[in-house]
Amino acid sequence: MIRVLVIDDSAVMRAFLARVIGAQPDMEVAGVVPDPLLAIERVRRHAPDVITLDVEMPGMNGLDFLRKLMSVKPLPVIMISSLTREGAETTLRALELGAVDYFPKPSSFQELDGVGADIVEKIRTAAQARVKRHGPAASGPVPLAAATPKPAVSRAAAAGTVIGIGASTGGVEALRNILTELPGSMPPILIAQHMLPGFTETFARRLDAICEMTVKQADDGEDVLQGTVYVAPGGRHLLLARRANRYVVRVTDDAPVNRHRPSVDPLFRSMAEAAGERAIGVMLTGMGGDGAEAMLALRQAGARTIAQDEASCVVFGMPRQAIVLGAAGEVLGLADMARRLREMAADGAA
Repeated sequence: MIRVLVIDDSAVMRAFLARVIGAQPDMEVAGVVPDPLLAIERVRRHAPDVITLDVEMPGMNGLDFLRKLMSVKPLPVIMISSLTREGAETTLRALELGAVDYFPKPSSFQELDGVGADIVEKIRTAAQARVKRHGPAASGPVPLAAATPKPAVSRAAAAGTVIGIGASTGGVEALRNILTELPGSMPPILIAQHMLPGFTETFARRLDAICEMTVKQADDGEDVLQGTVYVAPGGRHLLLARRANRYVVRVTDDAPVNRHRPSVDPLFRSMAEAAGERAIGVMLTGMGGDGAEAMLALRQAGARTIAQDEASCVVFGMPRQAIVLGAAGEVLGLADMARRLREMAADGAA
């Protein structure tokens, strides 16, 4: 039985979440509180398995509570956030502090009933997540004021080595760990991170501020440049295409694949076709099996492929499926990913 603690200052959201959770045969409500200050005692007394946490609340806001929780008693937390730019910033900060997932707060009563199944799925995924303790050092914000100097890039990269990365739950922090360790001279990187509209532009901008590589939300039809990371827009698929001797980005509104859009599957399949043996595919933490079969096709096309190992995953779903299918040429911990990608990039340039 998954015990869920609901923390939200909205009486409507508290009642809605309690009703949805209480209707599930494998879940029960461990408590419903309007204030994080009250929630601290509930965590001690009722030992919830998962917490849903509103971002903005009086008294102690969601981030302050999350920071305290993760330094004392780490638990899987799902942030309930608004779809504003400020809400996206706060949500991404929460993921950096240790929250495992987020969900956009419905803007009207009419939207509530349509999102119950999605919330339940996220709670089940969160209950399987590995959550690590975050100490006081994690409390400072990621610097955004002064962006990392970027190498000058003025032309499209030749159709050489290109890297594709797929990720879901836990991917925001995993991607930050990898990309901040890569030099600006790396081959282009395309990322399909399961993320909703309204969040990916902020996600890319935050990464761009702390990475040597240029990080941006992908635009349809743009040339693929050396030293640049392209993030799939929320709610749209990202593909790689070849035009003569160079690569271009394609962004489409095709139907969801494996219930996801963006999906890892179309990215990896397009890379197999456009780049073949010049591609490098990476599967990071995430629930389910999105992209696993496409990663096998990528490997069969001659590409080099890597899956994240179980010990370093927040949720060992997508990498596990890739490994089971034989799609992963290598299995590595998160701490070794950036080093291996640098080595592969150097091999491809030789």
